[in-house]
Amino acid sequence: MARIVVSENITLDGVATDPTGEEGTGHGGWFTRMTDRDREAWAEAEYDEALSSDAVLIGRRSYEYFAPRWADRPGAWADRFNGMPKYVLTTTPGELTWNNCTAVSGAVPELVARLKQEVEGDLVVYASSRLVPELIRHNLVDELRFLVLPVLAGTGAGLFASVGGLRPLRLVSNRTIGENLLHLAYRPV
Repeated sequence: MARIVVSENITLDGVATDPTGEEGTGHGGWFTRMTDRDREAWAEAEYDEALSSDAVLIGRRSYEYFAPRWADRPGAWADRFNGMPKYVLTTTPGELTWNNCTAVSGAVPELVARLKQEVEGDLVVYASSRLVPELIRHNLVDELRFLVLPVLAGTGAGLFASVGGLRPLRLVSNRTIGENLLHLAYRPV
């Protein structure tokens, strides 16, 4: 049975949207504000996570972002990420051209319950700012992992603004990544 693990890069004030500035928001580009040493440590941490994960669950918009950036990328991390099964939650017709992608649709609670039964190990959710709150609202997340960048976006929607109600969590790990990044992992109480 799979565990649903949400893995997000966020700002210190909890913004996950428009990390590279390509969406044209007033708060975008925050992900590019790290040192070379931090970027190298970030890449190593993300690669380690990919090695320990078994599959990926993402929304269609995240698929549209990731697919062209990863499909032809060289290297061990790209090989692992491209080779993993990827489930793309979508209602948009059209072929998924990225390697090992399967389109899935339906109500999130039923869909995720089915995937949890079909997949073994960690089913990691990257980005997917619409899907993550839905997963949390329905108590479907087994672990939340944040890689916190030392920048304040100042504006932008917080990733959890729409989850509704208190969600008590328990810290299960924390560590510094590189010089300035913080990796936090929580599980629901």
